[in-house]
Amino acid sequence: MNNKKLWSSLFVFFMAVCLQQNLKAQTISDSISVKNEAKAKPIVIKPHSPHKASLYSAVLPGLGQAYNKKYWKIPILYAGFAGIIYAIDFNSSNYSKYRNAYRDYIIQDPNNTSYLKIIEKTSITPEDIAAGGRYAEWFENTLENGKDYYERWRNLSYVGFALVYIINIIDASVDAHFKTFDVSDDLSMRVEPVVQTRYGNNSIGLQLKLVF
Repeated sequence: MNNKKLWSSLFVFFMAVCLQQNLKAQTISDSISVKNEAKAKPIVIKPHSPHKASLYSAVLPGLGQAYNKKYWKIPILYAGFAGIIYAIDFNSSNYSKYRNAYRDYIIQDPNNTSYLKIIEKTSITPEDIAAGGRYAEWFENTLENGKDYYERWRNLSYVGFALVYIINIIDASVDAHFKTFDVSDDLSMRVEPVVQTRYGNNSIGLQLKLVF
């Protein structure tokens, strides 16, 4: 009987010690958790504004793309602008050349013969394109057509420049919208049986359900 009391006392003592150790461990764990939470800084998400992206790209093309951190688009954008500017310069220069040549040829002023630059690298002579010459009518049409051709492409080049500028703003705005677009990670697809009733008859089929 004394042995039973002894073992009972030892068991109670052992349980008390274990409970005390668990309470100490829990207290330490809670204290560490509280300290970690106190040290943790709140995460601040800066708002991404499509309006700012559009405004930046309107002020300086490519700045909106930089704001959206789409840096790889900037070289492509400026390559497009460079190509359009080259086209504007090329067509404007040739338009001026043919316009002046056509004007001087129609006036036939001996002091203004800019049209001779058009034939200087050909086998055609000034006599061939003089009034009554064998190429006179053809040359006049060539000058007029060249003037109209380069004028049309010069104007289209300006339109192209405006389009690239507008696309630059639209692209920055769309990218900024998608920057804050929330796509949930909870996206799943399930195939489930379904019972449909039509005209009093039941039919069993399958349905595809998307959950997002």
